[in-house]
Amino acid sequence: MAEKILEVKNLKISFRTSSGTLKAVRDISFDLYRGRTLAIVGESGSGKSVTSKAILGILAGNSIIENGEILYDGMDLLKLDEETMHTIRGDKISMIFQDPLSSLNPIVKIGPQITEAMLLKNKAGRKNARKDFNSLLGVLKTNMQEACPSDSAHIEEMAKTFDNFCIEANKLEDSYNRSDSNAQDLKEDITNFLYMHSKKQKQSVKQLVSEQIKKLRNIKDSFYTHGFETDLEKCLNAYNTAKGNYKADKKDPSFVNDDLLAAMEETGKLLDRMSEQVRPNFFRIGYYRMVNPEEDIYGYDRNELNEKALQVLDDRFMKEFLSYSSKGLRNSYDKAEAGKKEAIAALREAETYFSSEIEQKPAEEYAKTLIEKVESGIDYLEVNKDSYAYTFKSSLNGAIDKYFFYVENNPKEEERFEKQTAKREALIAKGKTVDWKVVPKNILDLDELKSNIVKVCRDVRVRYEDQTEQAAPDFDAKAVDIVDYLRDKASTAVYVITKEMAKQTAIKLMTEVGIPEPRMRYNQYPFEFSGGMRQRIVIAIALAANPEILICDEPTTALDVTIQAQILELINKLKAERNLSIIFITHDLGVVAQMADEIAVMYAGQIVEQGLSEEVFYDPRHPYTWALLSSMPDLDTKEKLEAIPGTPPNMIYPPVGDAFADRNKYAMEIDFEQQPPMFDITETHRAATWLLHPDAPKVEMPKIITERIERMKAKLTEGQNG
Repeated sequence: MAEKILEVKNLKISFRTSSGTLKAVRDISFDLYRGRTLAIVGESGSGKSVTSKAILGILAGNSIIENGEILYDGMDLLKLDEETMHTIRGDKISMIFQDPLSSLNPIVKIGPQITEAMLLKNKAGRKNARKDFNSLLGVLKTNMQEACPSDSAHIEEMAKTFDNFCIEANKLEDSYNRSDSNAQDLKEDITNFLYMHSKKQKQSVKQLVSEQIKKLRNIKDSFYTHGFETDLEKCLNAYNTAKGNYKADKKDPSFVNDDLLAAMEETGKLLDRMSEQVRPNFFRIGYYRMVNPEEDIYGYDRNELNEKALQVLDDRFMKEFLSYSSKGLRNSYDKAEAGKKEAIAALREAETYFSSEIEQKPAEEYAKTLIEKVESGIDYLEVNKDSYAYTFKSSLNGAIDKYFFYVENNPKEEERFEKQTAKREALIAKGKTVDWKVVPKNILDLDELKSNIVKVCRDVRVRYEDQTEQAAPDFDAKAVDIVDYLRDKASTAVYVITKEMAKQTAIKLMTEVGIPEPRMRYNQYPFEFSGGMRQRIVIAIALAANPEILICDEPTTALDVTIQAQILELINKLKAERNLSIIFITHDLGVVAQMADEIAVMYAGQIVEQGLSEEVFYDPRHPYTWALLSSMPDLDTKEKLEAIPGTPPNMIYPPVGDAFADRNKYAMEIDFEQQPPMFDITETHRAATWLLHPDAPKVEMPKIITERIERMKAKLTEGQNG
């Protein structure tokens, strides 16, 4: 089975409205696997989009997450702060929305809209990388000093040395990156210039040539240009000669002379050779430069310098630093283990405490002490943060606040409801027409709210128990890992994405999503694109950060059938090429027939049927799935399509039994009295319908569906044989 990349467990979401609390998502669970597509299918208002927005952390302000977990990369996304969520949203998990035009700024050209997110993310990423570097190095130093108190002053000096040579490495790398960036920008300018010239497009040649000369002169880092100095000078001379020969009084402002074309072609070849050279290992060389400030480090063979710098770094500093780091990591681990053991006992007591009668102020004081004990179990040198432990404080305080809010609010709501009900009944008794309903009670089960407090404690306790049962890690290996992590953070802090670099990436993305002549269309406005092309642009924006998960929220609804097929084919292609995991949201089962691996059918905030794609299509069991299939048009169906009668229930007033009962011609008495559980059909297929109960009467699938299934199977067999 493929690796599980996302888990949604027991998710419940409501919304506060002026008419009452709307139950949008009611206790749903599903898994998403790497490289696979999960389709969530249902009518408007079934809770599909609410679920996807919860995953991204973009629910409306009036939302209430009553229960549940959304687990990704060891973290519960529902418990993350906005700063952490910002590093996941768009980077790791991206979303394509229903209407491409509403997702694009109509007065900004397409190109800048694709590059904007890249540039903003890069700026924020550099800032966060420096912050993470300083924070982690500080914690590491403290733990090394605690582990080796007699060497405290030496460790202080070593930490300063580590920071200083990382700064030196950053300076060298930043200089190299700027020259590399100018080289890439110039190569992109030349490529774009020659392309536009081949298309006979008018260009401001003199201005463009001046900009290219400026960028060529700015390729001046000593590492980057070493060995290419003569070639660079030749290219500059060729440019200046061509520029001098250019006649400013030409009537055609896009006139290009042969000398200029030759200069550009030669420069392009030089830039290619420069970009292929071995990159210096700045982390190693930063230390070497710091201890040998007078030495000419640029004249070495690149591979030789990298190896020489490594030997000096290891012998004079890194081996000792790693040894102290290993001891510091063990110290941090041991403190966290001791803290976990105390926290486990405290959490077990807390589960009993919060299960009994509690008062607000004592409960809040109790929580403060408990939070301190839980946080003492956090290993702050563990690079992969445990979101359960890190968010315990906010989760526990939030659960306690919610409980006491409803302790106070429930009686008020009961009183208000009784008064409004009495008023309505009195008016009816007087024979008056009453065209308003009593707003349902906005009350929550206090026992359930208290159990949520207990669950917060239990989740962390179970997490800590699992962690304490694991063998101690290899601290020498962890020391290498943490130094590598710090090195990467230092490098990230100086990696600048320029506008031209972002443009180059955007053009590649536009090509990937099938937009013709992307260099020319880069500077067009959204209104100059068709609906299908606009959706391709939105897909390009979503892919800009190379996400692992792509959520497609009705991405083909606004498109005609032919374009729909093209977009679906494109999404399938991108999924295969990038190993994307996709959540595809739609109201039309037919749309996902050829692209979904698993299907979850949602109705009134619940998943009513779930299984592999072929199981849901070839062996559907829930009457709502039957209804969706019966209303799905195809070229071969001769019978009249069946519309689903009625409308979905108002989820401010959720039904007692099966939410589909009022629209279900197969409904039994029990459907109006009790909500059906999920019945297992196979290991991967299940449905929530009383028709699957052993005592239920036998009900045949509608003829229109059985015939359609036979046709689909026949076509599948024909395709396999053909």
